[in-house]
Parts: sequence; structure tokens; C-alpha cells
Amino acid sequence: MPLVTRLTRRFGLDHPVISAPMAFAAGGALAAAVGRAGGLGLIGGAYGDAAWLEEQFTAAGNQAVGCGFITWSLRRQPHLLDLVLARRPRALFLSFDDPQPFADRARDAGVPVICQVQSKRDAARAIDVGADVIVAQGAEAGGHGDRRGTLPLVPEVADLIAARAPATLLCAAGGIVDGRGLAAALLLGADGVVIGSRFWASHEALVHPGLHRAALAADGDQTIRSSVMDIARHLDWPERFTARVLRNTFTERWHGREDELRANAEVEAARWRQAWNDGDAAVASTFIGEGVGLIDSIAPAGEILARIATEAEQVLQRGQRLVA
Repeated sequence: MPLVTRLTRRFGLDHPVISAPMAFAAGGALAAAVGRAGGLGLIGGAYGDAAWLEEQFTAAGNQAVGCGFITWSLRRQPHLLDLVLARRPRALFLSFDDPQPFADRARDAGVPVICQVQSKRDAARAIDVGADVIVAQGAEAGGHGDRRGTLPLVPEVADLIAARAPATLLCAAGGIVDGRGLAAALLLGADGVVIGSRFWASHEALVHPGLHRAALAADGDQTIRSSVMDIARHLDWPERFTARVLRNTFTERWHGREDELRANAEVEAARWRQAWNDGDAAVASTFIGEGVGLIDSIAPAGEILARIATEAEQVLQRGQRLVA
């Protein structure tokens, strides 16, 4: 039997799964593939590039998709929101800063607002601005995040929503890569999940094969939260947020020596950028979460989604037998 939640009913989905708007990896092809398979696919607006966004919406074809932004970066290029809203996206996903005034503008355009949060305080702010969906993101996630763990954060936010805004939907994110994670999230009180790392490891993701190979050879013990890749890329991330990536020679050299890296940023930036273009995982960062140890293949996104949904159904059915 399919999983039916408030998320599937609200968005007309077959599965309570949203693909994360991963910067540089979540393009139109991935978002469309997830949408065709019954989930909600999102394009990653990342740090803002109008031509790239137009290209990715075109790549999505006739499949309706949403779009996500790094909110502090969107503040520097607010015109990009107009570009996206003109495409009539299924949802606008905001993370890593106060969602106003972008949430108001999306709502005025009739576009549902998804706010990703990393703390209870963030969740309270998302409720204040009228988010349709709140995503409680734990530190297990790949890419940028904060310090809270998924397991306690999700029910804490669920309780807050129940008390203050019961019509608001809740999704869990961080370390969810298979049906067990989806089932667990639903039992914690979530209406669905946002999945990044597993869809990052898909055929449709805009990821260099060299980085895919590095991920398949790794496990969760080989990840680290760090800011060195942002320093090398001259990205002015708020101090609160670090990124989870695979450990490599670059992180081993510079993590804990951030001031020294800043002094050598010009040389190291060129080195990192060339490695990124070459797919050299020894230097460039493989942005993936602790769930990497549960990923054993690069597969089509539709197959990944179907497998996760089937596994979750089986796990929940087995769980019923535990109740005497």
C-alpha cells in the first residue's frame, strides 16, 4: 500500500519525499525525474546564476518542479526570485537565513513556501512567517547545516508545530537515504522527508564521476563538518553553518588552520577549483552526508525513489507486528 501523509495529499504526490535543492548538483533533470516518479523535485538555485536557472528549468521540460535558494545569497540578488516565480514553481525552498520577505512574495504569487531550519528557534521563526512546510535538518546531512541531530530535532519541532501551527507540515532531513530512514521520520512525527545525498548519487545529478566514485568507496566515518571549502571558494557563509563533506587531503591540511588558509586563499582557491572541474576528490570536496555508508550504487533517481518508498512500506508493516 502506498504511504499517504499530509505531504502527499497537500502536493498530490505518490510518495512523501522531496529531493533537496543541492547547490550545483540538483538541476532540472534530477528535479524532473523525482517528480515523474511521484515525489517533489527541486532545482538548487544555489548562489544565484540567472542563466543557469533558466537552463535548468528548461531541462525540467513539462514536469512541474520547485526551486530552492541559499537565502542569505538570494538577498544579494533578489531579482532571481522574480525569475523563478515567473516559472510558476511547485514550491519555493528557503534555508540558512530569515525567510522574510521572500516568503511573503512567494505566498502572494500562490507558491507554497518550504523553510528548512536547523534549530527550534529557526522553526519558530518559520511559523511566524507562515511557512507551509518546515524541514527540520539534522547535522548528519551532506552540505551545509548546523549542529543539532536529526533524531531529537524532528520530534521537538513536531511538538512546536502541534502547539503553534498544526496546519503546517513537517519534513525531516539529515542522514535519510533509504526506506528505514523514511519510516523512522514518519514515526517521529514528520509528514515526509527531504533527501539529498541519495539523489546526489543518481544518474541525473550534476556530479562529476570522480566524486561519485569517491562516495561509493566511503562510509559515514569518513565525513567531516568544516568551513575550509567555503574559505577556498571565497563564500561568505555565516559562521554558524559548516558543510559536511568527505575527508580528503584538502581538509586534512587545512581544517583547524583556517586563518592560515585565508592567508593562502588565492592559491588554494585556484587549486580547489581546478580539482572540482577535474573531479579530483583528493582536493575538491565531495558534498555528502553521513548516510554515504548506505549508498552502494549510482542509479536513476526514479528507481531510487521507488526503492525507498517500497522499503519504508515494508519496514512499517513489520513494525506493526511488534505491537502485542
